[in-house]
Amino acid sequence: MSEKLNNIFRKFLVAALSLVVAGTSSGYSVNTGTEGGTTDSVVDFDHSLDDYTPAKKRYNFYFTYKIVHPWWDAVALGMEDAQKKFLEKNIVIIYEYMAPDAAYYEDQTKRLLQAGKGDYDVIGVDLADEEKISPVLDEMVDSGIKIMTFSSSDAAPDCKRIAYVGNTHSYQDGADLTEALCEKLGYKGKVGILVVSYGAPCHEDRARGAKDTIAKYKDMEIAAVEYDMDSIDKAYELAVKMLKDNPDIAGFVCCNMSNPVGTARAVTELGSNAVIVGMDHDQEALHYLKDGVIYCLGVQDCYSIGFDTLQVAVKIADGNLPGDLFPNKTDERTTIIFQEDAAQMLEVLYGDVSQRKERELLKRQWL
Repeated sequence: MSEKLNNIFRKFLVAALSLVVAGTSSGYSVNTGTEGGTTDSVVDFDHSLDDYTPAKKRYNFYFTYKIVHPWWDAVALGMEDAQKKFLEKNIVIIYEYMAPDAAYYEDQTKRLLQAGKGDYDVIGVDLADEEKISPVLDEMVDSGIKIMTFSSSDAAPDCKRIAYVGNTHSYQDGADLTEALCEKLGYKGKVGILVVSYGAPCHEDRARGAKDTIAKYKDMEIAAVEYDMDSIDKAYELAVKMLKDNPDIAGFVCCNMSNPVGTARAVTELGSNAVIVGMDHDQEALHYLKDGVIYCLGVQDCYSIGFDTLQVAVKIADGNLPGDLFPNKTDERTTIIFQEDAAQMLEVLYGDVSQRKERELLKRQWL
């Protein structure tokens, strides 16, 4: 792992447990903006291995995912933590963690088929395209290869993959973010939706949740739906086009980590008052959240996804199937954060000292 990621890892551990938001719902946390309620940290860094005894002393895994991106770097941190904890028990885990620079099912298919020729105990994949990749996984399972899915996108419901670890509620994430947007807009106005890549389950599910939520309100409508292929620059271009084609756009729903940034750049540049909701913890997005350009962000617990993925992979490698040892789907949470949460998120995730100084100054003003 790079020095940059290790630095982020150390910064995470310094303050992670102090970052909390109010309210819980359906297996993930939602900040309702009200006082009281159950508190829950956005990201859980306090992990221990369960009491399962691995059958071997050495494992070799292969993991591939949609695209090289900071979101999967955060998943990698959880994997590395689990790897270290297994090593403390004299269990050596070696794994490859590979992805392309752009998300295409053709590339992912080639990677999977090549990995299938290797000597891996388990192959894990975050699907770039459910329809295209699920049959590939079925063929690999039929040939005797142990396959799991992980992080953000599971395979088709009837796929033969053994288990999934990750976000199981992308539709609800999209619906909840859009509900927050609709409420902010007074349940009226045009909305633009930025998705990511065609066919990726998590992206399509969030967009579907957004569309279904907007459809509930007679004075709201969808101005446009566009795909940015996980590119900030492309998201910016698409948001600019939407705003110029529809100057009265009142809000945007951004379905991944990159497009809130591109959209915020466009809104700022054009002087629009459009309200933005989006996903995850990009540093620039958090600054836009702090400044009020972005209204709220749904942050996924990437660290737990990575840690749990490695634990489940060991059990699958030993020949176990979903049941008492692990479920068919291990659910990981999403937390919706607002402007008041942004400064502390920046400090926790990126060591942004300026945010700490700002809070200390405000504290002194109140004392």
